Amino acid sequence: MKKLKVNLPSVILLIILTLIAQLFSSVSFPKITRAQALKYDVVVIGSEIQGVLLAKAARDLGLNVIILDPRTKPGGELIQGEMLVLDKPNDKQGRSLVQGEFKKLFNGYENGTIRKAVDFERYYQKMIKGIPMKSGIVIDDIDIAAIKKDKSVKSLTYHTKDGTKFTIQAEYWVENTDFNALTGKLDVQRIPGMESLYKGKKPDYMTATFMLKFKNIDWAKLHQSTIDEYPLANLEKKYGPNTYVDWNYATGYSNLMNTYKSQDRQLKLRGLNCTNQKDGEVIINALLIYDVDPSDPKSVQSAISKGKAEAPYIQKFLRKTIPGFAKAELNGFPEYLYIRDYNRFETEYVLDYPDVMSSKMFWDNVSVGGYPVDLQGTRAMPLGMGFGKPDRYGIPLRSFTLKSYDNVLVAGKNIGATIKAYGSARIMSTTALAAQTIGIILGRELKQNKRLNELTKEDFKRIHKYLKKDYGISIAQ
Repeated sequence: MKKLKVNLPSVILLIILTLIAQLFSSVSFPKITRAQALKYDVVVIGSEIQGVLLAKAARDLGLNVIILDPRTKPGGELIQGEMLVLDKPNDKQGRSLVQGEFKKLFNGYENGTIRKAVDFERYYQKMIKGIPMKSGIVIDDIDIAAIKKDKSVKSLTYHTKDGTKFTIQAEYWVENTDFNALTGKLDVQRIPGMESLYKGKKPDYMTATFMLKFKNIDWAKLHQSTIDEYPLANLEKKYGPNTYVDWNYATGYSNLMNTYKSQDRQLKLRGLNCTNQKDGEVIINALLIYDVDPSDPKSVQSAISKGKAEAPYIQKFLRKTIPGFAKAELNGFPEYLYIRDYNRFETEYVLDYPDVMSSKMFWDNVSVGGYPVDLQGTRAMPLGMGFGKPDRYGIPLRSFTLKSYDNVLVAGKNIGATIKAYGSARIMSTTALAAQTIGIILGRELKQNKRLNELTKEDFKRIHKYLKKDYGISIAQ
């Protein structure tokens, strides 16, 4: 009888594989449904504070929300750009129009408890707590379906920094970047911008700002220097119109700033807009940068580099010319810019200048404004323009719903408004109120199976009641 030759290593391997197969067959794994895991009620593109407030309001009401941010760090204009000089809309009686969640930030800003970058960061982190967020994403593809007379964004494919691709679905999509990361890829009509004021043929935008940060400022001396120049006619003759200093804010000094010659023609130092951050620290909104394209990272980085290079020259100039700045030192630099203006696209209702100046109110109001119509300069119009101070006016939901799309919303500076109306409506507190309100409406109405484009005048009577009763937001006609 022949001896059977056994390949011992092979037998052992077979036994091991058999045991592994038996083990795995007895283990129960959770069933993963990819489509289910990647479907949301609301997807916000970008991490500007307005979209964050929309996301928070919707999530607090039980909606499944995610923020996808094309920027590598969250916070946008407020946190990365350190635009910490907040503007206040009010009516002609001087009554504040700041409402909603943003009012907590604004109240802290006014009373001095929220002035430094770390204070704003703390507030921002509180707002995004618990909201899933991915930074540094790139949108690859958008699947659009035809729904009756409108279009609908069915799904979006993006990849993360490590190259991993994801395809997600959502009931609603929100454009919340300052460079049209979402809406720039859709079939939409641009609203004419600054070029329409001087009949230009190419799109034109208001200047960006590189915020200037100083320390070792003697604010008491700055304050006293203006008092010493009174009466007001003497003060303005010396320093320029709108020169004003109290214990918290300082504006003006345009007569002096106009004598400053920048090292780069792309930059201009305008009249100062300063906030006293306490402890000798000051932040200034004054260094304008022309021709910045926020959709082009090279354009943004070039502007930031030029702002940093210019800052020491401005420091030297302020030391010589502004009381209280004799020992001024630079106090670091923001990582991003304050972008005032970029492409805006047609919404279901485009807010117009007559609406603003006639105090028009709408049946579907989601915010109220009252800031002066302030249009900062462009290369073609270096000094900018003002078009008056409106009283209280309304802004409709339809100015935040993208035209021809049934499930795309816009937030913040993406508001649908003509350029002159935009000069007032663009203010952060005004668009922040709208964003929070829309988030609340989404959270409460989707539960009743009501979509935004189905809401009627009667629905908004009910909506305005619960906004006032439950949230203290008063925006009815």
